[in-house]
Amino acid sequence: MKFITSVHAAAVTSAITAPNSLDVKSLSSVRNVAATLAYDAMSYYKGNLSAPDSVAMGDLQDPYYWWTAGALWGAMLDYYHFTGDSTYNDVVIQALLAPTNLGIQRAYMPAEHEFEEGNDDLFFWGSAAIAAAERNFPQPNTTLPSWLDLGANVFNQLASRWTTQDCGGGLLWQIYASNPNGLTYKNSVSNGGLFQIAARMARATGNDTYLEWAEKVWDWSMDIGFIDPESYHVYDGAGIDTNCTKTNPASFTYTSGIYLYGAAVLANYTKKPEWKQRTEKLLDGAGWFFTPPNSTTKIMYEGACETVERCDADMTTFKGYLARFMWQSTQMVPSLRDKVESLLTISAQAAVKTCTGTETGRACGQKWYVGEFDGLTNLGSEMCALETVQGLLIDGAAPPLEAKDIKTVRDTNWPPQESYTPTPSQAPTTKRGIAGDAKPTENAAGARLNLEVKPLAVVGFGILLATWGLA
Repeated sequence: MKFITSVHAAAVTSAITAPNSLDVKSLSSVRNVAATLAYDAMSYYKGNLSAPDSVAMGDLQDPYYWWTAGALWGAMLDYYHFTGDSTYNDVVIQALLAPTNLGIQRAYMPAEHEFEEGNDDLFFWGSAAIAAAERNFPQPNTTLPSWLDLGANVFNQLASRWTTQDCGGGLLWQIYASNPNGLTYKNSVSNGGLFQIAARMARATGNDTYLEWAEKVWDWSMDIGFIDPESYHVYDGAGIDTNCTKTNPASFTYTSGIYLYGAAVLANYTKKPEWKQRTEKLLDGAGWFFTPPNSTTKIMYEGACETVERCDADMTTFKGYLARFMWQSTQMVPSLRDKVESLLTISAQAAVKTCTGTETGRACGQKWYVGEFDGLTNLGSEMCALETVQGLLIDGAAPPLEAKDIKTVRDTNWPPQESYTPTPSQAPTTKRGIAGDAKPTENAAGARLNLEVKPLAVVGFGILLATWGLA
């Protein structure tokens, strides 16, 4: 792939919108704040300063692991889909197709990152590739698989590691002997990741082999106790030394989000009431992540670590994935919309109130429920705020495409961002059978957007050009 040495010209000179100026009822305000948050998140990325075949291409610097980069590219795909701002698209393509990320099997299993890659990490890269396929996002390299084929390759990798030797099924957390601790532990993020990818591939292809896998992973997750049958809390995992009979009760936002969206996709694809009910219960189960201490306001927080200030670099990003998958679940199950919007609108407002830190005066804090910048700024804080805020634009975003509409697009002449026309947020379901095995409303908070059309004030990307050495 051509080394990216420039970015969209329209982004070079324009004003920065302070995140804490967000007006959730104004489309232009939401878009402009999202642009600022996207810029600040991308300022953590330095990989495209390196050679095209460098291990740094598409990766992040310490303390962020390789998987977080895959999650960032998923967030930036959402950013383009929600705002129409193509500023970062070429960089996203370069990252997702870099040989040091794809690996020789074209399955996001690169030797360069095997020392840090687990099954959960693979999910985030595969999720980004499938998101690109679901939106007909261009894949210009004719020598590489399509986005959908990359998603199939990731599914095949994950499914190949399903083992019934311990615990009656499930994926181990880790893949390689270089990470031995994770080879004795089966966790919800790895298995939830396989569940969601199988669900999305079923809907994106019409191949019910994927559906069968999604159902199998769900049943196992319930039977083994990763999903509480009463509360629908999603727990972290269990060790094979006890045959998974002692579940680790730790619970994180992102695992609830991963299972939630997988169930929502199956509700949309199968039209079966049990999947709609499971989706509703998972959303209810995630409700405890909106009950921070000493607060009567329902603001999202990472209960396992924020109150004791023990969130590591990974954990600082988790809230963003719950927000991402809550918003996207409303396109699959529109009846969720009012509840999701009421929760995430309040959280978006709380998030941007913390974005007043550092010398820029806009760095976002980590703990939204404190009502101000808490001094804890990092990439995760920016990503979480971005995912929560940009989801407010979901009414104007097309739902994920299905098999009959997904195609490989090569043209990267990005259309100009000039207008915004809302499209229906409910995704229709049309199944297409493919033989053979799987191959490689009104808001309760009264905050409906005012769909005024104003130019997007793309963030001052000239600064970022200088940061990347491109100015």
